[in-house]
Amino acid sequence: MTSRLSPSDSDAKRQRVLLVTGLLGAGKTTALRVLEDLGWETIDNFPIRMLAQLIGKPGDVAEGLKPPLAIGFDSRTRGFDPHAIIERVKRLTERQDLEVTTLFLDCSGQELERRYNETRRRHPLAADMPAASGIAAERELMEPLRRWADMVVVTTDMSANDLQQQIRERFAPLSEHGITITVSSFGFSRGMPPVADLVFDMRFLDNPHWVEELRPLTGKDAPVAEHIRRDPAFEVVFGQIRDLLLTVLPRYETQGKAYVHVAFGCTGGRHRSVFTAEQMAAALREQGYSPTILHRNLGSRAADLVEGIGTRA
Repeated sequence: MTSRLSPSDSDAKRQRVLLVTGLLGAGKTTALRVLEDLGWETIDNFPIRMLAQLIGKPGDVAEGLKPPLAIGFDSRTRGFDPHAIIERVKRLTERQDLEVTTLFLDCSGQELERRYNETRRRHPLAADMPAASGIAAERELMEPLRRWADMVVVTTDMSANDLQQQIRERFAPLSEHGITITVSSFGFSRGMPPVADLVFDMRFLDNPHWVEELRPLTGKDAPVAEHIRRDPAFEVVFGQIRDLLLTVLPRYETQGKAYVHVAFGCTGGRHRSVFTAEQMAAALREQGYSPTILHRNLGSRAADLVEGIGTRA
């Protein structure tokens, strides 16, 4: 993965253009929605033959700094020709006022079949044939673009949340430190996070789930926060983890690591891990970092079977 360094003056004057494509059902729409949330201008299902007209001439871009532009397209585009698209994009990459990148979203045929069956949608290239036939035909059609793309993200084993996280890590604006940080919470009972650099287990803390009035609340609620803070181990361990992160994050940055994902887990992913992640994100912001915070299981139902045997306070 390429490190993202602070842009030079010349780089800052270049218009960022991201072409988002890939197999139908692999996650293009999800990726574009996240990019829009990150401040990109996004256009989906764009006729790529009109790309040069959309971007404009070099003088048009130089008139002023514009927000980054993400353009989505796929095999449904009229007159779709991967080789012609590559030639068009090659001409744009030669311009000194543009920074053009292509992202290709891929997925296994079996998983795509499952997604089409789940949504009961017909694959556009399948006509009256099974979805597998349309997927195979599309994969062959798209292969030149996949080989040529700057970045390929395979979403076979990703949930929508996992893909959102990948996009944030790759395309979120850099903080003053030049490193992109994600702080997340999750429940061990619902599986480990698929992509995390540092994982901290907070199950040693007293579990608010076993306090009846706290059970329906989450780690974002003040009563739960007070309960966790009363555990004498919290402040000690929290301080140690914070100091560890403030020690290793600059080292990661020096080594060229552009993305760091710090995950906090508890049993169900609703109380202890959520509160700790929120507090850690706040502590990092005080130090000049700009972490993105994600709570994977915050909306999950509170259940005794998930939490296991606990001490009912």
